[in-house]
Amino acid sequence: MTTTERAQGGESQPSRSGDAPAQAPRKPVPALSAKSLRRAVRREKIAPYLFLTPWLIGFFVITLGPMLYSFYLSFTDFSLLGAAEWVGLDNYIRMFTADPKYMDSVRVTLVYVFVSVPLQLAFALLLALVLNRGLRGLPIYRSIYYLPSLIGASVAIAVLWRQMFGKNGLVNQVLSWFGIVGESWIGNPDTALGTLIVLNVWTFGSPMVIFLAALRQVPEYLYEAAAVDGVSKWKAFWHITLPMLTPVVLFNLILQLIGAFQAFTPAYVVSGGTGGPVNSTLFYTLYLYQRGFTNFEMGYASAMAWVLFFFIAAVTAINFWLSKYWVHYDD
Repeated sequence: MTTTERAQGGESQPSRSGDAPAQAPRKPVPALSAKSLRRAVRREKIAPYLFLTPWLIGFFVITLGPMLYSFYLSFTDFSLLGAAEWVGLDNYIRMFTADPKYMDSVRVTLVYVFVSVPLQLAFALLLALVLNRGLRGLPIYRSIYYLPSLIGASVAIAVLWRQMFGKNGLVNQVLSWFGIVGESWIGNPDTALGTLIVLNVWTFGSPMVIFLAALRQVPEYLYEAAAVDGVSKWKAFWHITLPMLTPVVLFNLILQLIGAFQAFTPAYVVSGGTGGPVNSTLFYTLYLYQRGFTNFEMGYASAMAWVLFFFIAAVTAINFWLSKYWVHYDD
């Protein structure tokens, strides 16, 4: 039976193994007009901004808008209860010339930042070096040591810290085993700030995890070459490990500096919101809170906030500028 006869008779016969399968003719793709092409290109350009719209709304409405308004308020006398009255630079002049408590908050904050941050990073790096020695159960240790960073700035931990360093706290109970009678560590102006520094050092988990990841990226052949040359482990650390870690050190340093300048909860909880004793725990942010939400001097508090903003920006810029002298990259 011929192909024509099979088609006319409606019979379906399988094709021979040597025959090529029949294919339906492809429809020609219509060419896009210039107008349609422009419309498609326009849609492609607009699509990313549509996906970014929720973030853009949040940025302009929740972040940038209030920031610009607070910048305006920093030049006014605003008590939250009436209209803002323009006073120009009076708030900024008052800060540095007629407010000794403001300078106390600056001093306390600078001591806290430039003592606790280096100690925290040094302790984090030391522990990362220990964990990098291939300990069994490393993920468990890493999780345990990272936990303080998750809860260190919480109110619960600050309350626990106040109980530990109180007159009858855990620290003095341990000292009593050795015949030492301790005072209230948070009630003594000479030691109150030290307890907050210890708390910040205790939250070493975040930089430690970053250091540990960076240590895994140091090429092993560098240590092998150093061992062949008879270099001690101490010298290998100073001349191989530390230079290779300097980009990560810079990253952790900037993050921890910014976080320390903005510290608020530990000082507020430990001192009961007063910054005592004798302003020894009066952090900058705590004093800003007192001015804005206790004394209702929102204009003055806004000026303090912008001074802190520009100071943090300046410290960050200085660190980036100095990094070219001590940070080593692959090139």
